[in-house]
Amino acid sequence: MKKSVYSIVLMDDVIKAVDAEAYRRGTSRSNLINQILAENLSCVTPEMRMHDIFQTVSDMISSSFRIQQQRSASLMTLWTALEYKYRPTINYKVELDRLPDQYIGTLRVQIRTQSDVLTDMFGSFFRYRAKMEASKLAALGIACYSSAISGGTFTRKLINAGLSEEQSGEAISRYLSDLNSAIQIYFTDPHSFPENAPLLEKRYIELLGEGIV
Repeated sequence: MKKSVYSIVLMDDVIKAVDAEAYRRGTSRSNLINQILAENLSCVTPEMRMHDIFQTVSDMISSSFRIQQQRSASLMTLWTALEYKYRPTINYKVELDRLPDQYIGTLRVQIRTQSDVLTDMFGSFFRYRAKMEASKLAALGIACYSSAISGGTFTRKLINAGLSEEQSGEAISRYLSDLNSAIQIYFTDPHSFPENAPLLEKRYIELLGEGIV
């Protein structure tokens, strides 16, 4: 959405109130004024679109996740405890693009641990998962899957499938829940995971039928 510079005259008291509210929301004066005007004139801003997506994720996400309060309109952080000794945490960061094109944003999954063993297990799981996801999407003619693994962090692009804000939020929520479930199953017993993999892959294929991201 294109932006231009305009000069307007406002009362000092109005500016003080705007600045206080902008600080509370973690945004700029200009951005807040833009949002207020857009809401009153029924215009959709990138911030409104991202808010609607995240609101749907918040409404749908399972109780196993905890949502961290975030000051950025484009970023949502969730975390969950891993059912493993010492109960390390897994962080999920969803960052949406203001102007989505081929992708609507980026997902980063990170394990919080000092254990090299856990970090290696995390990498092994996501090497399998990324290969599986790319294969299933390619079978549907979608070849733009993009991911990377570095240490204890997995990053992948969220595909823009032309969904509405609500549908995008639903697809992201379902994907996060499915991914977290697969991680928990893997860490419960890595040696028997190959026996569970076919069922998990079938579940992922069913997920793609409900909304691709």
